Amino acid sequence: MGTPDETPWRRRARITLACLYLLAGVLHLLVPRPFLHITPAWVPYPALVIAGTGLCEIAGALALLTVRLRKLAGVMLALYALCVFPANLQHAVQDLSTGTGLGWAYHAPRLFLQPLLCWWALWAGGWMPRKS
Repeated sequence: MGTPDETPWRRRARITLACLYLLAGVLHLLVPRPFLHITPAWVPYPALVIAGTGLCEIAGALALLTVRLRKLAGVMLALYALCVFPANLQHAVQDLSTGTGLGWAYHAPRLFLQPLLCWWALWAGGWMPRKS
């Protein structure tokens, strides 16, 4: 599962990220309604897109656990996190403008930590070399 040059921290980060994406993917497939609610109106076939994103999350999580596909998975999950940012922004705008949903305590960290999620995927996938 790990490689000889992988640090214990990177291994833990990779496994944790894989578990989070696996859980998110399963939720996208089994409970799509909350995700449909935050999908921007310009997204065509939202139910199909939500199911597709769930499958991508599961595939990325499993690939992140393999040596051969790890780097590709890191890049693809970083790009995925970048691509779903509009849905996260849409969710924040909906909730904050209507006052009927979650507040800034939820949305601010979610929006501002999105770049960290991209970095985490790249680092866990092995794209950023470890310091000697």
